[in-house]
Amino acid sequence: MDLSIIDRAVADFTGAGVGQPGGAKLPVDRRLRLTACPAALDLQWFGREGRSVQVACPAVGWRIYVAVDGTANTAPSPGNRPGEQFGEPIVKRGENVSILVRGKGFTLTRQGAAVEDGAQGEWIRVNVEGKGRETMRAQVIQPGKVGIDLP
Repeated sequence: MDLSIIDRAVADFTGAGVGQPGGAKLPVDRRLRLTACPAALDLQWFGREGRSVQVACPAVGWRIYVAVDGTANTAPSPGNRPGEQFGEPIVKRGENVSILVRGKGFTLTRQGAAVEDGAQGEWIRVNVEGKGRETMRAQVIQPGKVGIDLP
């Protein structure tokens, strides 16, 4: 397995490059020898505070964990606090988004549309595709992605 593919996948998943706030702390150790993955890699946040990304190849059966710089941690918090400041919106109203519902050991993905603008870490309303006018709240993870962590 070309380990630079994993580095790029983690950067795409976190929205930040290696060594940047919110990105992988270090590149994947080049001493690793992994079987090439014939299917798409499965990436999900790992740990209570989302300080690692689990990268797995379900088709072959391997999984590794990549440490993430927690200063721009994208794991959802219980909610927005009054007066909490967020950066520029990275999700725009009407934009199609992937909705990630994450629990212990699994991640479900559904498509939807943002009902309002949102910056990274901010909770916004999202319409779920195929559910009529069903609206839910999810936290902005990165451009085009919002999520909810289940207890």
